[in-house]
Amino acid sequence: MTQEAGKTNQTTLERAKGEGVVTVGFANENPYAYATSDGKLTGVDAEIARAVFKNMGIEQVNPVLTEFGSLIPGLNAGRFDVVTAGMYITPDRAEQADFANPEYSIGEALAVKAGNPLDLHSYEDIAANPKATIAVMNGAIEIDYLKGVGVSDKQIKIVKDQPGALAALKASRVDAITMTGPSLEQVLSGDNDPNIERVQDFKNPVIDGKSIRGYGAATFRKDDDDFREAYNKELKKLMDSGKVLEVYKKFGFTESELPGDITAEEVLESQK
Repeated sequence: MTQEAGKTNQTTLERAKGEGVVTVGFANENPYAYATSDGKLTGVDAEIARAVFKNMGIEQVNPVLTEFGSLIPGLNAGRFDVVTAGMYITPDRAEQADFANPEYSIGEALAVKAGNPLDLHSYEDIAANPKATIAVMNGAIEIDYLKGVGVSDKQIKIVKDQPGALAALKASRVDAITMTGPSLEQVLSGDNDPNIERVQDFKNPVIDGKSIRGYGAATFRKDDDDFREAYNKELKKLMDSGKVLEVYKKFGFTESELPGDITAEEVLESQK
């Protein structure tokens, strides 16, 4: 519950539906959730959430921009009612907040200087070259993936956001950058620098014998079960109607990113 909800004995869902307003925390991560030049919140997560909330009778979405690593702490502090920002379902995050069911499933990607000077084609290649360094956004799941295949802490350079990662690569402060495939495509296409290239034959990391794919979902406080369940109900309707795929296409996603019928609980179970 928000502090206001607690004072009136309303749940967050009841208050949001009553007022017709929901406050959403997001980080500037294109194409998931980001601010346009006129300050509007958009992105695949944002537009799916906006459609879900509208069907729940909540017409107004108030965006709050924050750093990715501050999203869950801000959610639990009551700064916003829900997080939608390319947030992957992971056991560590699930200890702090509850996930709605997945909105997409995504693989990872890598970018390097043109010509790929260090011949990097996987996270394992970085682990095998102690001199190789890589920039990752603060709080991103890629940090766990890199460490999971043996990349050392000193090789990983933490940056504030995705544009900061690209800036580090362009300035030769790191040898590579990583993020999800759709994110990297957006970052590189927006910059259009011929000196930077995406590694086209990148091999997705394998950890504990499993190829890693991330599942992104909206994130709720642990005492907002009714809110999360109502969100899941409307999300499924949008998935079944094909409207989620329509949103996908606006942001460079395809049917290959559809998560199928897997639930948040099943994603977490598969990660044990």
